[in-house]
Amino acid sequence: MEKVKKVMVAIAFSEYAQGTFNFAAQFARGVDAELIVANVINSRDVASVETISAMGYDVDGSHYTQKVKEERRQLLDDIIAAAGYPRENVRTIFRIGNPIDELLKLILSENIDVIVMGPKGRTDLEHILVGSVAEKIFRRSPATIISYRGEKVAERLKKRIKHI
Repeated sequence: MEKVKKVMVAIAFSEYAQGTFNFAAQFARGVDAELIVANVINSRDVASVETISAMGYDVDGSHYTQKVKEERRQLLDDIIAAAGYPRENVRTIFRIGNPIDELLKLILSENIDVIVMGPKGRTDLEHILVGSVAEKIFRRSPATIISYRGEKVAERLKKRIKHI
C-alpha cells in the first residue's frame, strides 16, 4: 500500500460535522497527510433562490452563495478551533453544484487518497428520496472511504445488531 498523502473530509455542517472533522484531523495527523475540507453548496438551493429572485424578491444566487460561503467558513473556523487543529494545516475548498458530482471531481483533481464522511448530512430527506451522498460516494469513489461513526450513531447501530 502506498503512503496516504491527502485526506479529504466532506463537511455538510450537520450535527456530525465536529466529530467527522476531529476524526479526519486525527487520521491525517497520524499518517502525516495533507488535510483538505470540502463543502458543496447544492446547486438546487441556488436555483431555488434564483427562482425567488425572478418573482421580484430582493435576493439573487450570487449574493446567496457568497453569504453561505461566509457563514460556512465561520462555522468551519469554529470546528477547527474546537478540534485544536492548526488552521494553517487545513485547506478548504468550496464548490457549487451537485454534491456527489463535485466531491467525485475533487477526489480526482486533488488526487485524494482517503475521504472521510459522516453518516448523513443536514437532513434525512434526500436519503429517503434518492439515496445519501455518502452512499453514492461509497459506490463511485476511486479513493478509500472512511465512514465516521459518532457515539450516538455507534450506540444506535450496536442496539440494532443486538436485536438480530
